[in-house]
Amino acid sequence: MVYVISQDGKPLMPCSNTIARLLLKQGKAKVKRREPFTIKLTYETTSYTQDLTLGVDTGSGTIGTAVSKNNGDIVYISEIIVRNDITDKMTQRAKYRRNRRNRKTRYRKAKWLNRANSIKNDRFSPTMQSKLHSHVKEIEYIKSILPITKLVFETGQFDMHLMKNPSLASPKVKHWGYQKGANYGVENIKAMVLNRDNYTCQCCRGKHKDSKLEVHHIIYRSQGGSDEADNLITLCHTCHKALHDGKINPKLSGKTKGNLKYATQMNSIRKQLFRLYPGAIETFGYITKANRLRLGVNKEHYHDACTIATQGDSFALKTNLYKKKCISDGDFQKTKGIRSEQPIETKKICGFRKFDKVRYFGKEYFIKGRMSTGYAILMDIEGKKIDFSSMPKGYKTPKLNNCMRIAARTSQIIQTVAM
Repeated sequence: MVYVISQDGKPLMPCSNTIARLLLKQGKAKVKRREPFTIKLTYETTSYTQDLTLGVDTGSGTIGTAVSKNNGDIVYISEIIVRNDITDKMTQRAKYRRNRRNRKTRYRKAKWLNRANSIKNDRFSPTMQSKLHSHVKEIEYIKSILPITKLVFETGQFDMHLMKNPSLASPKVKHWGYQKGANYGVENIKAMVLNRDNYTCQCCRGKHKDSKLEVHHIIYRSQGGSDEADNLITLCHTCHKALHDGKINPKLSGKTKGNLKYATQMNSIRKQLFRLYPGAIETFGYITKANRLRLGVNKEHYHDACTIATQGDSFALKTNLYKKKCISDGDFQKTKGIRSEQPIETKKICGFRKFDKVRYFGKEYFIKGRMSTGYAILMDIEGKKIDFSSMPKGYKTPKLNNCMRIAARTSQIIQTVAM
Protein backbone atom coordinates (compact mmCIF):
# COMPACT_ATOMS: atom_id res chain seq x y z
CA MET A 1 0.00 0.00 0.00
CA VAL A 2 1.24 3.47 -0.96
CA TYR A 3 0.10 6.72 0.65
CA VAL A 4 -0.84 9.60 -1.63
CA ILE A 5 -0.63 13.36 -1.17
CA SER A 6 -2.31 15.79 -3.57
CA GLN A 7 -0.49 18.50 -5.49
CA ASP A 8 -1.42 21.09 -2.86
CA GLY A 9 -0.24 18.87 0.02
CA LYS A 10 -3.56 17.44 1.21
CA PRO A 11 -3.78 13.72 2.06
CA LEU A 12 -5.77 11.44 -0.25
CA MET A 13 -6.81 7.81 -0.05
CA PRO A 14 -3.92 5.33 -0.40
CA CYS A 15 -3.46 3.36 -3.61
CA SER A 16 -1.99 0.00 -4.57
CA ASN A 17 1.66 -0.55 -5.45
CA THR A 18 0.77 -1.11 -9.12
CA ILE A 19 -1.03 2.22 -9.50
CA ALA A 20 1.77 4.05 -7.69
CA ARG A 21 4.34 2.45 -10.01
CA LEU A 22 2.40 3.60 -13.10
CA LEU A 23 2.02 7.15 -11.77
CA LEU A 24 5.75 7.38 -11.08
CA LYS A 25 6.62 5.93 -14.50
CA GLN A 26 4.34 8.41 -16.30
CA GLY A 27 5.71 11.35 -14.34
CA LYS A 28 2.36 12.06 -12.69
CA ALA A 29 3.80 11.62 -9.20
CA LYS A 30 7.08 11.89 -7.34
CA VAL A 31 8.40 10.12 -4.26
CA LYS A 32 7.70 12.10 -1.11
CA ARG A 33 8.91 9.66 1.56
CA ARG A 34 10.61 6.31 1.47
CA GLU A 35 9.28 4.73 4.67
CA PRO A 36 6.31 4.51 4.76
CA PHE A 37 6.36 4.86 0.97
CA THR A 38 4.48 8.05 0.09
CA ILE A 39 4.03 9.77 -3.28
CA LYS A 40 2.93 13.29 -4.16
CA LEU A 41 0.87 13.91 -7.29
CA THR A 42 2.14 16.43 -9.82
CA TYR A 43 -1.25 17.14 -11.42
CA GLU A 44 -4.58 18.44 -10.14
CA THR A 45 -7.11 15.83 -9.12
CA THR A 46 -10.37 15.50 -7.21
CA SER A 47 -10.20 15.53 -3.43
CA TYR A 48 -12.77 12.79 -2.81
CA THR A 49 -11.95 10.76 0.31
CA GLN A 50 -13.60 8.14 2.50
CA ASP A 51 -14.16 8.23 6.25
CA LEU A 52 -11.12 7.01 8.19
CA THR A 53 -10.89 6.44 11.95
CA LEU A 54 -7.60 6.76 13.81
CA GLY A 55 -7.36 4.65 16.96
CA VAL A 56 -4.59 5.40 19.45
CA ASP A 57 -3.55 3.08 22.25
CA THR A 58 -1.87 5.67 24.46
CA GLY A 59 0.96 4.62 26.72
CA SER A 60 3.89 5.76 28.81
CA GLY A 61 6.24 3.19 27.28
CA THR A 62 4.72 2.08 23.97
CA ILE A 63 2.10 3.68 21.73
CA GLY A 64 -0.03 1.80 19.22
CA THR A 65 -1.89 3.45 16.33
CA ALA A 66 -4.15 2.15 13.58
CA VAL A 67 -6.30 3.70 10.84
CA SER A 68 -9.44 1.88 9.77
CA LYS A 69 -11.99 2.22 6.98
CA ASN A 70 -15.69 1.78 7.65
CA ASN A 71 -15.50 -1.79 6.30
CA GLY A 72 -12.77 -2.75 8.80
CA ASP A 73 -9.77 -2.57 6.45
CA ILE A 74 -6.69 -1.36 8.34
CA VAL A 75 -4.68 0.97 6.08
CA TYR A 76 -2.01 2.03 8.60
CA ILE A 77 -0.60 0.50 11.80
CA SER A 78 2.40 1.53 13.86
CA GLU A 79 4.02 0.83 17.22
CA ILE A 80 6.16 3.54 18.81
CA ILE A 81 8.57 3.07 21.71
CA VAL A 82 8.85 6.37 23.56
CA ARG A 83 11.87 7.61 25.49
CA ASN A 84 12.31 6.79 29.19
CA ASP A 85 15.97 7.78 29.49
CA ILE A 86 15.63 11.55 29.84
CA THR A 87 15.68 11.60 33.65
CA ASP A 88 18.86 9.53 33.81
CA LYS A 89 20.57 11.68 31.18
CA MET A 90 19.67 14.92 32.97
CA THR A 91 20.84 13.48 36.31
CA GLN A 92 24.17 12.50 34.77
CA ARG A 93 24.53 15.92 33.14
CA ALA A 94 23.90 17.62 36.50
CA LYS A 95 26.55 15.40 38.09
CA TYR A 96 29.10 16.45 35.45
CA ARG A 97 28.15 20.11 35.90
CA ARG A 98 28.62 19.99 39.68
CA ASN A 99 31.94 18.27 39.18
CA ARG A 100 33.13 21.07 36.91
CA ARG A 101 32.10 23.69 39.44
CA ASN A 102 33.90 21.90 42.25
CA ARG A 103 37.03 22.03 40.10
CA LYS A 104 36.39 25.77 39.62
CA THR A 105 35.96 25.36 35.89
CA ARG A 106 32.51 26.90 35.57
CA TYR A 107 31.13 26.99 32.07
CA ARG A 108 28.21 29.19 33.08
CA LYS A 109 26.77 30.81 36.17
CA ALA A 110 25.09 28.60 38.73
CA LYS A 111 21.30 28.84 38.73
CA TRP A 112 19.18 28.76 41.84
CA LEU A 113 16.00 30.80 42.08
CA ASN A 114 16.21 32.38 38.64
CA ARG A 115 14.97 29.41 36.62
CA ALA A 116 12.09 30.95 34.69
CA ASN A 117 11.17 27.63 33.10
CA SER A 118 10.39 26.04 36.48
CA ILE A 119 7.84 28.68 37.54
CA LYS A 120 6.00 29.32 34.27
CA ASN A 121 2.36 28.31 33.88
CA ASP A 122 1.38 24.96 32.30
CA ARG A 123 4.93 23.69 32.67
CA PHE A 124 5.64 20.06 31.86
CA SER A 125 8.77 18.23 32.93
CA PRO A 126 11.20 17.25 30.13
CA THR A 127 10.12 13.59 30.38
CA MET A 128 6.44 14.49 30.09
CA GLN A 129 7.10 16.89 27.23
CA SER A 130 8.90 14.14 25.34
CA LYS A 131 6.11 11.59 25.89
CA LEU A 132 3.34 13.99 24.97
CA HIS A 133 5.31 15.11 21.91
CA SER A 134 5.68 11.46 20.83
CA HIS A 135 1.88 11.06 20.87
CA VAL A 136 1.23 14.33 19.06
CA LYS A 137 3.97 13.77 16.48
CA GLU A 138 2.59 10.38 15.41
CA ILE A 139 -0.99 11.66 15.29
CA GLU A 140 -0.04 14.70 13.19
CA TYR A 141 2.11 12.55 10.90
CA ILE A 142 -0.77 10.16 10.24
CA LYS A 143 -3.08 13.11 9.56
CA SER A 144 -0.55 14.40 7.01
CA ILE A 145 -0.71 11.23 4.87
CA LEU A 146 -4.30 10.05 5.48
CA PRO A 147 -7.59 12.04 5.58
CA ILE A 148 -8.58 11.27 9.17
CA THR A 149 -12.22 12.06 10.06
CA LYS A 150 -12.47 10.58 13.57
CA LEU A 151 -10.08 10.19 16.51
CA VAL A 152 -10.47 7.54 19.23
CA PHE A 153 -8.14 7.47 22.26
CA GLU A 154 -7.82 4.61 24.74
CA THR A 155 -6.94 6.28 28.02
CA GLY A 156 -7.35 5.60 31.72
CA GLN A 157 -7.92 7.51 34.94
CA PHE A 158 -5.73 5.88 37.54
CA ASP A 159 -6.43 6.10 41.27
CA MET A 160 -2.96 5.78 42.81
CA HIS A 161 -4.26 5.62 46.39
CA LEU A 162 -6.53 2.69 45.47
CA MET A 163 -3.69 0.98 43.58
CA LYS A 164 -1.52 1.21 46.70
CA ASN A 165 -4.29 0.05 49.03
CA PRO A 166 -6.81 -2.23 47.26
CA SER A 167 -8.90 -2.49 50.46
CA LEU A 168 -10.31 0.96 49.62
CA ALA A 169 -12.53 -0.76 47.05
CA SER A 170 -14.64 -2.01 49.98
CA PRO A 171 -17.56 0.37 50.73
CA LYS A 172 -16.86 -0.03 54.46
CA VAL A 173 -13.31 1.30 54.06
CA LYS A 174 -13.76 3.74 51.19
CA HIS A 175 -15.66 6.47 53.05
CA TRP A 176 -12.83 7.11 55.51
CA GLY A 177 -9.79 5.54 53.80
CA TYR A 178 -9.23 8.49 51.46
CA GLN A 179 -9.17 10.94 54.37
CA LYS A 180 -7.07 8.85 56.76
CA GLY A 181 -4.01 7.62 54.92
CA ALA A 182 -0.99 5.68 56.18
CA ASN A 183 0.56 8.80 57.75
CA TYR A 184 -2.63 10.03 59.40
CA GLY A 185 -1.89 11.53 62.81
CA VAL A 186 1.91 11.63 62.44
CA GLU A 187 4.31 14.21 61.05
CA ASN A 188 5.96 12.11 58.35
CA ILE A 189 6.82 8.57 57.31
CA LYS A 190 9.77 8.41 59.72
CA ALA A 191 7.61 9.31 62.70
CA MET A 192 5.05 6.73 61.60
CA VAL A 193 7.68 3.96 61.41
CA LEU A 194 9.08 4.85 64.84
CA ASN A 195 5.59 4.82 66.31
CA ARG A 196 4.76 1.55 64.57
CA ASP A 197 7.90 -0.11 66.01
CA ASN A 198 7.14 1.31 69.48
CA TYR A 199 10.40 3.31 69.46
CA THR A 200 12.40 0.12 69.87
CA CYS A 201 15.26 -1.28 67.83
CA GLN A 202 13.86 -4.23 65.89
CA CYS A 203 17.25 -5.99 65.87
CA CYS A 204 18.55 -5.96 69.46
CA ARG A 205 15.23 -5.01 71.11
CA GLY A 206 17.03 -2.40 73.27
CA LYS A 207 19.83 -4.63 74.56
CA HIS A 208 22.51 -2.16 73.45
CA LYS A 209 20.98 0.62 75.57
CA ASP A 210 21.49 2.96 72.57
CA SER A 211 18.96 5.79 72.77
CA LYS A 212 19.70 7.05 69.24
CA LEU A 213 17.15 5.47 66.91
CA GLU A 214 17.41 5.55 63.11
CA VAL A 215 15.14 4.42 60.27
CA HIS A 216 16.78 1.93 57.91
CA HIS A 217 15.86 0.99 54.33
CA ILE A 218 15.64 -2.82 54.17
CA ILE A 219 16.21 -2.76 50.40
CA TYR A 220 18.62 0.09 49.75
CA ARG A 221 17.40 2.98 47.66
CA SER A 222 20.41 2.47 45.37
CA GLN A 223 18.96 -0.97 44.62
CA GLY A 224 15.46 0.32 43.90
CA GLY A 225 14.13 0.19 47.45
CA SER A 226 10.92 1.98 48.29
CA ASP A 227 10.46 4.87 50.76
CA GLU A 228 7.22 3.32 52.04
CA ALA A 229 6.76 1.89 55.52
CA ASP A 230 6.92 -1.70 54.22
CA ASN A 231 10.59 -1.12 53.36
CA LEU A 232 11.55 0.77 56.54
CA ILE A 233 12.52 -0.52 59.98
CA THR A 234 13.65 1.06 63.22
CA LEU A 235 17.24 0.34 64.32
CA CYS A 236 19.47 1.78 66.99
CA HIS A 237 22.65 3.52 65.87
CA THR A 238 24.82 0.56 66.99
CA CYS A 239 22.84 -2.04 65.04
CA HIS A 240 22.48 0.27 62.05
CA LYS A 241 26.23 0.78 61.81
CA ALA A 242 26.94 -2.93 62.32
CA LEU A 243 24.46 -3.85 59.56
CA HIS A 244 26.10 -1.51 57.03
CA ASP A 245 29.55 -2.78 58.06
CA GLY A 246 28.41 -6.34 57.35
CA LYS A 247 28.87 -7.54 60.94
CA ILE A 248 25.24 -8.60 61.29
CA ASN A 249 22.84 -9.89 58.67
CA PRO A 250 19.26 -9.99 59.98
CA LYS A 251 16.63 -11.70 57.84
CA LEU A 252 14.43 -8.84 56.70
CA SER A 253 12.01 -8.62 53.79
CA GLY A 254 11.55 -5.25 52.11
CA LYS A 255 9.76 -3.74 49.15
CA THR A 256 11.00 -2.24 45.90
CA LYS A 257 9.63 0.89 44.29
CA GLY A 258 6.35 0.49 42.46
CA ASN A 259 5.74 1.64 38.92
CA LEU A 260 2.93 4.05 39.76
CA LYS A 261 4.87 6.85 38.08
CA TYR A 262 3.67 5.56 34.72
CA ALA A 263 0.06 5.70 35.86
CA THR A 264 0.64 9.26 37.08
CA GLN A 265 2.16 10.20 33.74
CA MET A 266 -0.81 8.78 31.84
CA ASN A 267 -3.23 10.86 33.94
CA SER A 268 -1.42 14.00 32.76
CA ILE A 269 -1.00 12.84 29.15
CA ARG A 270 -4.71 12.03 28.93
CA LYS A 271 -5.65 15.55 30.03
CA GLN A 272 -3.26 17.19 27.56
CA LEU A 273 -4.36 15.03 24.61
CA PHE A 274 -8.01 15.94 25.04
CA ARG A 275 -7.04 19.58 25.42
CA LEU A 276 -5.20 19.41 22.08
CA TYR A 277 -7.87 17.26 20.36
CA PRO A 278 -11.21 18.28 21.93
CA GLY A 279 -13.31 16.34 19.39
CA ALA A 280 -11.68 12.97 20.11
CA ILE A 281 -13.68 10.02 21.42
CA GLU A 282 -12.53 8.33 24.62
CA THR A 283 -12.54 4.61 25.31
CA PHE A 284 -11.01 2.54 28.09
CA GLY A 285 -8.77 -0.47 28.44
CA TYR A 286 -11.38 -2.88 29.78
CA ILE A 287 -13.57 -2.21 26.71
CA THR A 288 -10.65 -2.83 24.37
CA LYS A 289 -9.73 -6.02 26.20
CA ALA A 290 -13.27 -7.40 25.98
CA ASN A 291 -13.47 -6.60 22.25
CA ARG A 292 -10.01 -8.06 21.58
CA LEU A 293 -10.85 -11.31 23.37
CA ARG A 294 -14.11 -11.55 21.46
CA LEU A 295 -12.25 -11.08 18.16
CA GLY A 296 -9.60 -13.63 19.21
CA VAL A 297 -6.49 -11.52 18.42
CA ASN A 298 -3.20 -11.51 20.31
CA LYS A 299 -2.28 -8.92 22.90
CA GLU A 300 -0.16 -6.44 20.97
CA HIS A 301 -0.27 -2.66 21.08
CA TYR A 302 -1.07 -2.42 17.38
CA HIS A 303 -3.82 -5.06 17.73
CA ASP A 304 -5.31 -2.99 20.54
CA ALA A 305 -5.14 0.08 18.28
CA CYS A 306 -6.93 -1.84 15.48
CA THR A 307 -9.65 -2.85 17.93
CA ILE A 308 -9.96 0.76 19.09
CA ALA A 309 -10.16 2.10 15.52
CA THR A 310 -12.91 -0.33 14.49
CA GLN A 311 -14.62 0.10 17.88
CA GLY A 312 -14.91 -3.64 18.38
CA ASP A 313 -15.76 -4.73 14.83
CA SER A 314 -13.66 -7.30 12.96
CA PHE A 315 -10.73 -5.94 10.97
CA ALA A 316 -8.37 -7.02 8.19
CA LEU A 317 -4.74 -5.87 7.95
CA LYS A 318 -4.04 -4.38 4.52
CA THR A 319 -0.68 -2.79 5.27
CA ASN A 320 2.68 -3.42 6.87
CA LEU A 321 3.52 -2.67 10.49
CA TYR A 322 5.80 0.31 11.05
CA LYS A 323 7.89 -0.07 14.19
CA LYS A 324 9.31 3.20 15.47
CA LYS A 325 11.62 4.09 18.31
CA CYS A 326 12.14 7.63 19.62
CA ILE A 327 15.75 8.71 20.01
CA SER A 328 17.56 11.93 20.85
CA ASP A 329 18.04 14.52 18.12
CA GLY A 330 21.81 14.20 18.26
CA ASP A 331 24.92 13.38 20.28
CA PHE A 332 26.20 16.38 22.20
CA GLN A 333 28.97 14.86 24.31
CA LYS A 334 32.23 16.23 22.98
CA THR A 335 34.77 14.40 25.15
CA LYS A 336 35.16 11.49 27.55
CA GLY A 337 37.62 10.56 30.28
CA ILE A 338 38.22 11.72 33.82
CA ARG A 339 39.52 15.09 32.63
CA SER A 340 37.78 15.13 29.24
CA GLU A 341 41.06 14.27 27.56
CA GLN A 342 39.56 12.01 24.87
CA PRO A 343 37.64 13.85 22.13
CA ILE A 344 34.51 12.25 20.65
CA GLU A 345 33.68 12.77 17.01
CA THR A 346 30.07 13.98 16.76
CA LYS A 347 30.16 14.80 13.05
CA LYS A 348 30.01 12.34 10.19
CA ILE A 349 32.57 9.58 9.80
CA CYS A 350 32.85 8.34 6.21
CA GLY A 351 29.52 10.08 5.57
CA PHE A 352 27.65 8.31 8.39
CA ARG A 353 26.16 9.40 11.71
CA LYS A 354 24.94 7.37 14.66
CA PHE A 355 21.43 5.88 14.14
CA ASP A 356 21.62 6.22 10.36
CA LYS A 357 19.75 3.40 8.64
CA VAL A 358 22.06 1.40 6.36
CA ARG A 359 21.96 -1.66 4.15
CA TYR A 360 24.74 -4.18 4.78
CA PHE A 361 24.89 -7.23 2.50
CA GLY A 362 21.21 -7.04 1.60
CA LYS A 363 19.82 -6.46 5.10
CA GLU A 364 18.84 -3.24 6.86
CA TYR A 365 20.37 -2.19 10.18
CA PHE A 366 21.00 0.92 12.25
CA ILE A 367 24.41 2.30 13.22
CA LYS A 368 24.98 1.81 16.94
CA GLY A 369 28.55 3.11 17.00
CA ARG A 370 31.29 4.31 14.67
CA MET A 371 35.06 4.11 14.81
CA SER A 372 37.44 6.68 13.41
CA THR A 373 39.20 3.81 11.61
CA GLY A 374 36.15 3.35 9.36
CA TYR A 375 34.43 0.46 11.15
CA ALA A 376 30.92 0.39 12.62
CA ILE A 377 28.75 -1.47 15.12
CA LEU A 378 25.28 -2.27 13.77
CA MET A 379 22.07 -2.97 15.68
CA ASP A 380 18.39 -3.73 15.16
CA ILE A 381 15.56 -1.38 16.13
CA GLU A 382 15.47 -2.86 19.64
CA GLY A 383 19.10 -1.74 20.20
CA LYS A 384 20.52 -5.28 20.14
CA LYS A 385 24.02 -5.51 18.66
CA ILE A 386 24.22 -7.63 15.50
CA ASP A 387 26.76 -10.46 15.62
CA PHE A 388 28.72 -10.94 12.37
CA SER A 389 31.12 -13.56 13.72
CA SER A 390 29.83 -16.08 11.18
CA MET A 391 30.81 -13.84 8.25
CA PRO A 392 33.98 -14.54 6.20
CA LYS A 393 37.32 -13.10 7.25
CA GLY A 394 37.43 -9.36 6.69
CA TYR A 395 33.66 -8.93 7.21
CA LYS A 396 33.33 -9.91 10.88
CA THR A 397 33.40 -6.20 11.80
CA PRO A 398 31.32 -4.11 9.35
CA LYS A 399 33.17 -1.46 7.40
CA LEU A 400 31.42 1.80 6.71
CA ASN A 401 32.61 1.61 3.11
CA ASN A 402 30.56 -1.57 2.68
CA CYS A 403 27.39 0.07 4.08
CA MET A 404 24.89 1.99 1.98
CA ARG A 405 22.91 4.66 3.80
CA ILE A 406 19.20 4.47 3.04
CA ALA A 407 17.86 6.89 5.68
CA ALA A 408 19.50 9.71 7.62
CA ARG A 409 19.19 10.05 11.37
CA THR A 410 16.04 11.78 12.68
CA SER A 411 14.28 11.83 16.04
CA GLN A 412 12.83 8.38 15.23
CA ILE A 413 14.22 5.21 13.73
CA ILE A 414 11.74 3.20 11.65
CA GLN A 415 11.57 -0.41 10.55
CA THR A 416 8.93 -1.98 8.30
CA VAL A 417 7.58 -5.39 9.32
CA ALA A 418 5.52 -7.40 6.81
CA MET A 419 2.18 -8.58 8.22
